[in-house]
Amino acid sequence: MRRGSGSPLLLVHGLGAGWRSWSPILDQLAESREVIAVDLPGFGETPPLAGEVSVATLTDAVAAFIREQGLDGVSTVGQSMGGRVVLELARRGIGGDTVALDPGGFWSDRELRVFSATLRPSIALVRALRGALPTLLGSPVGRTLLLAQLSARPWALSRDTVLPDVRGLADSPSTGAALDALTKGPKQEGAPAGTVPGRVTIGWGRRDLVTVPKQAARAAEMFPDAVLHWFERCGHFPQWDAPREAVRLILASTD
Repeated sequence: MRRGSGSPLLLVHGLGAGWRSWSPILDQLAESREVIAVDLPGFGETPPLAGEVSVATLTDAVAAFIREQGLDGVSTVGQSMGGRVVLELARRGIGGDTVALDPGGFWSDRELRVFSATLRPSIALVRALRGALPTLLGSPVGRTLLLAQLSARPWALSRDTVLPDVRGLADSPSTGAALDALTKGPKQEGAPAGTVPGRVTIGWGRRDLVTVPKQAARAAEMFPDAVLHWFERCGHFPQWDAPREAVRLILASTD
């Protein structure tokens, strides 16, 4: 998906809806930039990878897209799994400025076990409730029951904001394989000071229950060039809970 004009900005989603995960902030970003929002393999309209699904192979796919589209030096923004992908691109020296929102990959072993043990049943639940999701998410009570792990204020969100991502968790063919890659694969590697191609900004929700806030210190230690930004009263999805602040941060942190 491409929208807007100006210097290009590549958006990489996490587990869920593909590029539509960015819908709450796409129009605002496109007022200032050419926004290029991709579907990772196995999400949205992109077919799954033929071989292994891992953070490395998903990053390979994004790196190939950047080369094929002539986007060398493009600023990248990712959230959750996408945040990990854009940090991996920066670690490899690919792209320009980088903004990672609540990225995965910085868990302790115990935190990783909790993440896996809580998110897998949540995905199974939304799959079981697939047909009823529009009705359930149309209610503040339903949103609170289903999304308490993902949002600091799920009752205040609209159904249209959250439905694409929740449906994506249920329907995307690579949800399970990508979750395995996150929980069973290697943790994120860091980048020594002075080795990333542009500015690095890491944004974190103070109330994130998926990638919990204590992980931010590990991310900042492993990416010493990074600036850490805290989203107050925000869970795992800044584009849900703090859309205006997320837009400001992205535009201020990228050229």
